Parts: sequence; C-alpha cells; structure tokens
Amino acid sequence: MSTTRCLVDSGADGRYGWRLVAQNGRVVARSGGCYDDHDQCRDAFLVLCAGHAAMAGGVQHAAGGSGWVWLLRDAEGRTAALSGRSYERHSTCRTAYQRFRALLAVEGQRWTATSLW
Repeated sequence: MSTTRCLVDSGADGRYGWRLVAQNGRVVARSGGCYDDHDQCRDAFLVLCAGHAAMAGGVQHAAGGSGWVWLLRDAEGRTAALSGRSYERHSTCRTAYQRFRALLAVEGQRWTATSLW
C-alpha cells in the first residue's frame, strides 16, 4: 500500500488547493485550480480519483518554456492535476506522468473510500 497522502493547503487569498505528497516529502502532484472552500477542494480531488481514466493528459513545456510539466484535463478542458515540479528532460517528465497515472489507478479507489484530511 502506498504511503502517499493528500494534503489541502489554504493560500494567502483564502482559497484552497490539494497536493499529493510521497513518503519522502516530495510533491507528486497538485491541483490544477484553486477552490473557495475545503469541501470544494476535497470534492475536486475525489472527482479526479474517480474519473482519471477518462481524463486526457500529457507532457508540455513549462510556463516560460524552461523545462517540462505534465497535466491532466477534465472533460471541460480544465486542468485537474499537474506535476508537482518541472522537469529538465521530457523523458523524465513523461515517466513521472506515467507513474502518477498508475498511482491513481492503484490508489484512487482507496483514497475515495477513506478520509484523508
């Protein structure tokens, strides 16, 4: 069983975002958007866990063109999740993306069935 956990953070503007953190403390993924309250943020994560298989995604240049990031988009084209950091190499980013998709496939159902926060 994975020890990856989901944390919800509130920003200086009072909005919320989630992040998946590995046992070693490294951020695996983060929410693609900000939410007005904790419940909206949690619900967005649960939608991701339940519907990830139908979401499109891939690797693209990071903002500013320096490095690579991966992302998943929902049916409306909004970013549902993105990499926790940018990667220097396209191949490394692609591997991280594939690992995240596999993690969702294995752990997503468990995360939706338990209280993580």
